[in-house]
Order: sequence, then structure tokens, then C-alpha cells
Amino acid sequence: MYLSVVVSVFNESDVLPRFLDEISALIRQIPHSFEVIFVNDGSRDNSLAILENAARSNKAFKIINFSRNFGHEAAMIAGIDHSSGEAVICMDADMQHPIACIPSMLEAFLQGNEVVLMTRSENKDTGLIKRCCNYMFYTIMNKLSPEGFMVNASDFFLISRRVVHILTSEFRERVRFLRGYIQIVGFKTKTLEFVAEKRWAGSSKYSSKKLFDLAVNALFIFSNVPLRLGLMLSLIVGGFSVIVGIYSIVMKFIGNAPSGYTTIVALISFLFAIQFLLIGIIGEYIGYIFLESKKRPIYIVETTQNMEGNGAIGQEYHKQD
Repeated sequence: MYLSVVVSVFNESDVLPRFLDEISALIRQIPHSFEVIFVNDGSRDNSLAILENAARSNKAFKIINFSRNFGHEAAMIAGIDHSSGEAVICMDADMQHPIACIPSMLEAFLQGNEVVLMTRSENKDTGLIKRCCNYMFYTIMNKLSPEGFMVNASDFFLISRRVVHILTSEFRERVRFLRGYIQIVGFKTKTLEFVAEKRWAGSSKYSSKKLFDLAVNALFIFSNVPLRLGLMLSLIVGGFSVIVGIYSIVMKFIGNAPSGYTTIVALISFLFAIQFLLIGIIGEYIGYIFLESKKRPIYIVETTQNMEGNGAIGQEYHKQD
């Protein structure tokens, strides 16, 4: 069997030597043919030089070097686009996706599973606030989206060649949530758990803002419930207006009518707040439509190494080393 391992890399020079040692040891132990595709997502440190040196000594190590930083999601889909294996594993280079789990993932694949999801049973590098935010995200997603998503799912997964073909031919949005896509394509799926250890070196490349953006993208990609918010709020506000109207009429006849100025100011402020909220939601959806309509490339490849014979889907302006 031929296996592709896609590894996204962004400023991981501190941890790459250890990752290369461990993945090399795994290649020697497992009786399958391997290719390890490192996608350098515009690293500004020494990551590319380390990868190029490793690729010169081991042809199983292949490099896709982006012209700039396009983001983690783009790096993963680029590796999938260029992969050749019967099964493709996606993982990060920060050592929080344990290389030791790969044999279990392969065993699940050989048992007939076309998708192997890896969920975090524990993340030792995440604090209480981040864990609570993660739980809230999946709770909200599963409430608003018709699709059911696995809690604590990660970007560490295995997919079959058939799923790869679907991702490379059908799921070509510029704004994407890959770990969500592989959960909705169907096919026989198995879920395994892993413990995400503390980072061996370096720091997380996902800032709070990037995590928030990813969560918002996922929500708007998989749900149109926010667009229905206008209808729901109009019913609520309409009912509230009727109640206020009845109350004002009753108070008028009783002779203790409420202050007109206070009532008008309160109602106008409330209605404008809702209006701006709905305009913002509609604007988000229009923004996604505008972005997709431009059909700009998901990523641009500047150089590759050891990639002879590998197919490509994304936009490329590169030279083969």
C-alpha cells in the first residue's frame, strides 16, 4: 500500500528536526510505501531550509513551498491535491498530532474505513478558557447546522483516495472548514482518540483572532440559520410592540400614560440595534459570495522538491527543484 502523509508547516524550525527523526523512524518500521508531503505555508524562519536539506537525503520527503502564507486550511488542501497515496493522512508538524497514532489509523483504514477521525481526549496545551470556547463552538454548530459534528475533532485525520477525489473536485471553496467537510462526505468512518501533548518547542500559530475567524467561517459555511434570524427577531419585536401598544393604550385610559419620549427612545434604540445586527449578518454572507465569485486561487506554489509525477489542482507558478 502507498501512503501519503501531508504535513502543514509554518515557522516550525524549532520542532522540525524532532518531527523528521520520528517520521523517519516510522517509515522504517511500517511495511508500506510512504511519501511525506511538507507544505511550507510561507514560513519566515529556517523551516524551508531544514525541509530542503531533509528532502535531498530522502526522496520520500517532498516539499510544496507557497509563495506566501495562505493559511493552514490552504496548506492541507494543497497537500491533498498533490498526494498520490491510497490513503492520505493530514497532520501538523508541531508534534501535538502524535506520529505514534499513524499505525492505528492505517489499521482502521485496512479494516475498510474510508475516513478515520482523530478526536482529542485531552489537550495538555490548552487552558480552561480555550476548552470552554471549544465546547461552546461545537455546541452552537450542532444546534444551528443540520450536520452533526464530532466534538473535539481535529485536523489530524485519514481519508481514502475516493474521499481525496471528492475534496479535490467538489469542495473547492476559498473559505473552508476541512475538518467539517470530511465529516459530511459520508462513507464508512471510524473515530479514534488521542492525547495532544504540550508543544515540544515553539508556540501555537493560531491566535485568538484566527480561532475566532475559523469558528465564524465554519458557522456561516454550514448554516443559514443566521439569515433566518431576521424573521425570528421580527416576530419577537412585533409581539413586543403589540404589548407596548396595548400597555400604552390602557395607561392612557387610566390616566397614567407613560412618558412618550422615554418609550420612543427605548424602542428606536432597540430596533436600530437589531437592524444593524441583521445588516452585519447579511453582509457576512454577501462577503463570502463575493469572495467565491472572484475565483482566486486557494494557494500559489512557488517551488517544489521531489514532486515528480504528482498531480496538482491548485494554482501554480513554480519551478521543480
